[in-house]
Amino acid sequence: MKKAIVAMSGGLDSSVTALLLQKSGYEVIGITGLMLGTPAAEAVCVNAKAVADKLGIEHHVVNVVSEFSMEVVSYFEKTYSAGKTPNPCIQCNKFIKWGRLFDISMAKFGADIFATGHYAEIRCIDGVYKLYPAKDEKKDQLYFLYRLEQKVLAKTMFPLYNYRKTEIRKIAEEYDLPPKSAKESQDICFIQKPCTTKKYLLDKFGTAEGTFVEKSTGKIIGKHNGFYQYTIGQRKGIGIAYPYPLYVLDIDAEKNIVYLGREEENYSQSLSLKNVTFSYPVEDNFRALIKVRYNMEAKQGFVDIAEQKVYFDEPVNSITPGQACVFYSPADGHLIGGGEIMKAL
Repeated sequence: MKKAIVAMSGGLDSSVTALLLQKSGYEVIGITGLMLGTPAAEAVCVNAKAVADKLGIEHHVVNVVSEFSMEVVSYFEKTYSAGKTPNPCIQCNKFIKWGRLFDISMAKFGADIFATGHYAEIRCIDGVYKLYPAKDEKKDQLYFLYRLEQKVLAKTMFPLYNYRKTEIRKIAEEYDLPPKSAKESQDICFIQKPCTTKKYLLDKFGTAEGTFVEKSTGKIIGKHNGFYQYTIGQRKGIGIAYPYPLYVLDIDAEKNIVYLGREEENYSQSLSLKNVTFSYPVEDNFRALIKVRYNMEAKQGFVDIAEQKVYFDEPVNSITPGQACVFYSPADGHLIGGGEIMKAL
């Protein structure tokens, strides 16, 4: 019997993942990372254990507090302090889920596969593992998985790829799994409601009076309490009455300046990248469908590997340093790779 280690959060998707693998004949073991020393993080472990008990499977908690603090929380804070906008889920996937938890699953528990509740499909084509969109387009999560490489894709399984979220909820109800009525999880797991990202950053960095500057004229048009409260493309929450709607166009962290301007100034046709990675070996430059944020329609463009630059066929708005720029095949939508946005050009 093959052994499947399932990363369990106590939520709907990972719980049904464990159930489906169990029904498919795998020996299933649940593993949960204790990310923070908080009641909410401990509740995640308790909830995952309740699901494991319901399914009658082993469950283990792995303390990853130090790794999570360094690789995710510190990264999040440092990125904002540099005037950029981080993507902590991508970081967590790389260093925690397919880092420490994956390594323990293989080395300690002798797993044949490592499974999660992500909505994506893995296909092996001519010995190369490629990630394809899930059936449920609203839940497709390829964007957050672009840093996964062949060595982990070969041992990974996403059982939910062929299901819609409504079907997953029905399965949970049918088998009376504890999270059957659970709501969608939060984007940033270490910022628990009612706390917001803005409040978290204010608590971390305090207030520091800076200026709003109209980018086209260089004129100071207002004051703010810290550049890290703003992100490229933001319109709401600026709090300045002006003859035209204002958008955040750029941020100078050293001078504590937030540059504002018109919506049409927020478009660029190219960008530069760093830390580019590919899901499988890619040698030549290529055309691709490209996203610069998760919840956008992919745009046609060209990826220059040597220069680590992207050129779009048409201008794209809100290109945000710190966010991920992810490439997909125009032919069939599979994931090619991605990188961290340095700046719009």
